[in-house]
Amino acid sequence: MNRIIIREIQKNDNEQIALVIREVFVSDDYPKTGTAFADKQLDFMFETYDRPRAVYFVVENDGKIVGGGGISQLDNSTENICELQKMYFLQETRGKGIGSQMIQKCLEKASEFGYEKCYLETLPEMLTAQHLYKKAGFEYLCSPLGNTGHKTCPVWMIKNL
Repeated sequence: MNRIIIREIQKNDNEQIALVIREVFVSDDYPKTGTAFADKQLDFMFETYDRPRAVYFVVENDGKIVGGGGISQLDNSTENICELQKMYFLQETRGKGIGSQMIQKCLEKASEFGYEKCYLETLPEMLTAQHLYKKAGFEYLCSPLGNTGHKTCPVWMIKNL
């Protein structure tokens, strides 16, 4: 990891970030249905987050996209809650503190956008990610919020901002 930059997504990042997210699902053998892997917007991340109160960041290492994460209004919720979304990193990027930096960057933006809470869904096998979320102040929920369509993600967490 030479020169790590966390920056807002640009239109020309769409293909690279989609490949990164799909690679994580394949290499870590995560479920492909009912998860972000199957989301239609995966190939159009710039356009998906190019709206009010939403942002997606990519992690760039020497010009190569190696991860990303973002926030947006929680789908199908009338509450003032954002969702931490599509936070994935290639193996080579993990264990270097970048996930914690990404969470903080997203939470800062969520507060700046005026959200009251931040929600997330994850897979049970993503224990390292859950540890990061707990360290950032997220707490487990007993049931999901909104309706994200991620039926294979039965771990729900929330944080007051």
